[in-house]
Amino acid sequence: ESFHYLILIKTSNSTGSLVYQRFSMQIDTTTKAEYLELIEIWESSVRATHDFLNDENISSLKPLILEHYFDAVDLRVAKNSNNKITGFIGVAECNVEMLFISPDSRNKGVGSLLLKNAIETQSANKVDVNEQNPDAIGFYKHLGFSVIGRSPLDGQGNPFPLIHMELIET
Repeated sequence: ESFHYLILIKTSNSTGSLVYQRFSMQIDTTTKAEYLELIEIWESSVRATHDFLNDENISSLKPLILEHYFDAVDLRVAKNSNNKITGFIGVAECNVEMLFISPDSRNKGVGSLLLKNAIETQSANKVDVNEQNPDAIGFYKHLGFSVIGRSPLDGQGNPFPLIHMELIET
């Protein structure tokens, strides 16, 4: 199942005037053939947003994600009008397990669109966020999630605390 969206982003031009940019976006299921592209997006996104992870952490996670984690989730991708993948989300048992956006597509509505689609079509209503990633915590709060708990270790037992969040229906 594929979903098509038109995104309007408010920006200012070189003279300071307010302008709107239009982006066409498609959310679709993915295939194993796209996994190498997804892992490149994952790594570039992690390097841009997870400065608490060192090269060794990233190197040890990369094969796990590529060989195991992608297959363990309902994985959807966002593609732009040129059919280029700009981000992806993975959901398992109503939990957002992964949401990564290509650095050149950040702050353009891709993450919000993927999350809103996952809430509507994949029943996503929970997420665990690294405590050292305050931008991600703010992102989920902005989209209706609330903090419900904290764990001192991540899923691999590393000292990267997780903030547990849940979508609160209003």
